[in-house]
Amino acid sequence: MQLAMRNGADIHVSDSVFGADYNEALVHQVIVAYLAGGRSGTKAQKNRFAVNGGGAKPYRQKGTGRARAGTTRSPIWRSGGVTFAAQPRNYTQKVNRKMYRGAVRSILSELVRTDRLSIVAEITLAAPKTKELSKKLNELGVSDVLILIETFDDTLHLAARNLPHVNVMTASEVDPVSMINFEHVIATEGAVRRLEEHLV
Repeated sequence: MQLAMRNGADIHVSDSVFGADYNEALVHQVIVAYLAGGRSGTKAQKNRFAVNGGGAKPYRQKGTGRARAGTTRSPIWRSGGVTFAAQPRNYTQKVNRKMYRGAVRSILSELVRTDRLSIVAEITLAAPKTKELSKKLNELGVSDVLILIETFDDTLHLAARNLPHVNVMTASEVDPVSMINFEHVIATEGAVRRLEEHLV
């Protein structure tokens, strides 16, 4: 399929990547799994093995008149471990590679259908100046935007980091959540080719 670039030229892109049907259920599942993977369980208690100390038997086995005890870190002892200690919860959900790539293809195709994806030849700045990048984005008529580039560009990242609704990512590190969080996505021609390599 053909997509129009901002300079008026046309670029030929893969139908399977930029012309796929939108699978809402798959996209939802992948995004939920992606966000869940960023969570960390913080509730934790120490069981008898995690409490420090208690290596020595507190007193001899027989002859004291007290119950047998092998460690002072038993849950029935003061300063001992917790019987059923809470452990950090793992929130990760399994998403195989085929599902993940299918969701990314669905999102890219939907961006094309809703005119939220723009392709440019390249985005370069002479200096890492926020003012210069802001001027370029104003010329393109976008403000809340994700910029996709082929390889890491330190100048572009430094220029974008002070803009609250602008983010710069390489094609290899982009994720589904970032693509749907912004109103507009601007991709360089090199980034489009890199996405096709990963997703075809």
